[in-house]
Formats: sequence, structure tokens, C-alpha cells
Amino acid sequence: MENTLHIIGGGLAGSEAAFQAAEAGVKVILHEMRPQVETFAHQGGDFAEMVCSNSFRSDDDEQNAVGLLHWEMRAANGLIMRMAQKHRLPAGGALAVDREAFAASVTEVINAHPNITVEYGEITELPTEGHWIIATGPLTSTALGESIAKETGADSLAFFDAIAPIVYADSIDMSKAWMQSRYDKGETEEEQKAYLNCPMNKEQYEAFIDALLEADKTEFHEGETAKYFDGCLPIEVMAERGRETLRFGPMKPVGLTNAHDPENKAYAVVQLRRDNALGTLYNIVGFQTKMKYGAQTDVLTMIPGLENASFARLGGIHRNTFLNSPTLLDDQMRLKSRPSIRFAGQITGVEGYVESAAMGLLAGRFAAADILGQPIETPPQVTAMGCLVHHITGGAEAKTFQPMNVNFGLFPPVDAKTGRKNRKVRYKIYTDRAKENWQQWLDGPQ
Repeated sequence: MENTLHIIGGGLAGSEAAFQAAEAGVKVILHEMRPQVETFAHQGGDFAEMVCSNSFRSDDDEQNAVGLLHWEMRAANGLIMRMAQKHRLPAGGALAVDREAFAASVTEVINAHPNITVEYGEITELPTEGHWIIATGPLTSTALGESIAKETGADSLAFFDAIAPIVYADSIDMSKAWMQSRYDKGETEEEQKAYLNCPMNKEQYEAFIDALLEADKTEFHEGETAKYFDGCLPIEVMAERGRETLRFGPMKPVGLTNAHDPENKAYAVVQLRRDNALGTLYNIVGFQTKMKYGAQTDVLTMIPGLENASFARLGGIHRNTFLNSPTLLDDQMRLKSRPSIRFAGQITGVEGYVESAAMGLLAGRFAAADILGQPIETPPQVTAMGCLVHHITGGAEAKTFQPMNVNFGLFPPVDAKTGRKNRKVRYKIYTDRAKENWQQWLDGPQ
């Protein structure tokens, strides 16, 4: 069993890591505690369950860093991207999926792979023998978290993550709402009408903000010091930062024309995005919340078009944990004090579904190469994968380390003359450079 790779956690990172290693010819045992041990956020027992959103964000691989990450994962035969494409939903320029069908497909592939064995049950101690990848995500169990902290001699950092509510489509008043993607973005009519929009005038917006600020909210235990991640702020926290914050954030009205009243510009717009292939469920975009359930119903039904909304799932908030990776992990995501153990996914301090799956892809390939005795380099920093792994394993300042999405600010800059070009030209240079280098890395030493 020395040459078997054990992976703890069947989320997006763990599933991708297992698939990549198995495809390389390594025997994999995937350990998953669900459904025997439940978490606050997960609904079922499938692998790769998406709990916060159904979107992998922009799919533009020439002008967007996360779109480039999509491209790199596809080029590497990434399971997560393949299943996402299979269960894609119209979402303008974003890659959104039917989350249940997506997770079911990933689970089917994992269970059917001849090199992967699934073992259910909680792992409570940091392993002492064998090759391991820990991809337990932000909801790492208390027992395993304590074992990791004991080994590293450092407390895990923490931040709060919030989940947006989901509404039944047939409960939305379409005499007030209309279908349109911002700026009519999308190549097909379906994509150009991928979002459902609920308009507010100034009076309605002000009343909504008042109710939001006054609503009952989840209180945390004394001594809880975790921070919110800026990319997933609860709407109440945004409102507390200024009454106009939401109107310049998830409720911005730009690029939208009310089909019921085209002459009057909305003061604010709430957008909903399709959550399943049937089109029966919609999630409220950017409306992560820590309001208590009763308050959510009262406040959200103030939104025009949602007055009689029925909710398939209300929002919630939970505590996420992640490592101080710049001090604990080497450039191939090995625990410095125990190199036979790697970490992958959101627990490493990347933020987002795509980034988590990408770190799983790398960890699976790194571990497989170690087991098979094959040399492997860390991807060049000019690639999306390379800049992310560089950031979390040494590029970031350890004292202020916080979860990070992939972005062009993590890439080595282009030369000064090129840098003076407009942003569109500059981003295309970044992505072209990344693609060339990523393909060379995949091809391996010549």
C-alpha cells in the first residue's frame, strides 16, 4: 500500500486530485465523511457539491484570470471543468452549472474509475504513514483541524463565509421581473436572457436598506475573531459600510433595461441566476446573508417581484478555516514538517470553486509524480496555476495572509513598454503567455 495515494475530502479539490492521480496510473483511496458526518453547508452525499453558488464565474480565457484558469484545467483533462461543461446553464459570459446534476456526474466518474476506491468515514487524526492529500476544505472537522494545528504548532486562520438564498421560479412575479443579462451579454438569445431582474426605485431601495440594517442577524460566540472574505460578504455587512454600497455592488442597475418600463431607469436591480437545468430554481446573485431565517423572509419579500417568493433554501453563514500556507507549505503544497502530506483546495487559502479545484488538480499531479518516481516542476508563475500556488506557498505576506481569488495582480508583470498598452491588450498578452507556458509544463521535460 506504500504506493497508494490517500485523499481526505471529496469536494471539488479532492475529487479533481483523485481523478488526476488515478488517470496517471496511481491507486487512490478517497476518504469522505459525508453523508455519515454532516456539515452545516452540504445538502447531500455526492462528491463536488457546490454549496455557495452554482457559478464558476467568467469563462473568458483571454480577458479574465479565472477564465484562463478554466482553460488551463481543460487543457489538463480536468474532471471538474469537463463535468461543468456537460451541465452548463445559460449565464451570459459566466460558467454556471446545474449543481445537482454536476455533482452526480462527478460522483459517477469517481465511483466508476478502476484506480479509485471510496471509503466513507471521518479521519480524525493527521496520518503518520503513506502518501496523503488533505482536501477537507473550509469545513474541516473539528477533530482533524485540532490534529493539524497540533502538528503545525500554529492555529488555523479563519473567516466567515455566507450562502445566498434560492427561490422557486414559479413564485416570482414576472409582471414586475424580466429576463436579461447585463448589457445583453451572450452569443445566443438564451444567454442574453440568462438572468432574472427585479427593479427597485429609490424609495424601495432606501426602505430595503433600512430593513436590512435592522433585521435580526446571527450572532457569533464571544471570542470569535474570524474575518469576512471580501469576495463573499453578507449583504448586511455591505450595507453597514454605506447605504450606496449595494447599489454599486450586486444591486447595480447598469446595463439593464426594464422590459415592463423601458423609459424609466431602475435605481437598483436585484439579479437572480438559474440554479438548475429545469429552470425551476433561481439563486439571488451576491445575496449571501447572515440574517436569521424569519428576518430573511421578511426582508427579501420586499424586493419587487419576490413579494410572494417561496424559498427552496434560505441563506446562512458558517466559519471557514484555512492554513497559513506561506509558512507551512512548500512550493508543491507539501507540509514542510511532514512532506508525505499535501494540502489542496480552499484549506490552502485560495478562494473560489475554480481555484480550489485547480489546487486539487496540481496536488494530484504532484503526488502521482512522487509515487511514480517521475520528476515534476512547479508550474511557471506566469500561468494561472503557477501564480496561485506561488502566492499561497510563499508569495503572500504570512502575517496578513487572507484567502485570494486568482487575478492578474498575482501574475509577473509584462515589460514596461507593453504595460503602457490598454488593459484589453495587456490582459491578452498575459493569457497568451500563460497558455504557451502551461502547455509546455503539461508536455513535461523534453
